[in-house]
Amino acid sequence: MKIKINYFIIPLITVLVSLSGSLLTNSGMDWYDTLNLPAVTPLGSFIGLVWTVIFILTAISALLVWNKAARDNRFKLIIILFIANALLNIFWSFLFFYQHLILAAVIEMIILEITVLILIYLIWKINKTASWLLAPYAVWVIFATYLAVQILLLN
Repeated sequence: MKIKINYFIIPLITVLVSLSGSLLTNSGMDWYDTLNLPAVTPLGSFIGLVWTVIFILTAISALLVWNKAARDNRFKLIIILFIANALLNIFWSFLFFYQHLILAAVIEMIILEITVLILIYLIWKINKTASWLLAPYAVWVIFATYLAVQILLLN
């Protein structure tokens, strides 16, 4: 098997996105701890575990697409959406935890979900496994959006 540079670059980007979001999240934990939270809010350690799994699955999905897809307009759009999704992921932590803008974070989260769903759709024709790997991400963002809306209403 030939080792390709993308085997290092894609996981590195994933780790950088994860670390950036984590730093922003940690910066707002004192504020977050003062909020009224919905009863179904998972423990922070569980949320961290879920995000770790999602980042791993997303990186694998991106690697599968990168290694299998023809370099056409669909591929370019998928790469743009992966990048936009990564930036939106970080931006959500910035809005919610760093700026404490819950409503803006909810709106941003809806856009984040749309990018995940479009990725799932576009990737399906290239690699069904890569598409399915993004399904937990889509489900989690829906649940996280529900939690954020509830936090907005409770506070």
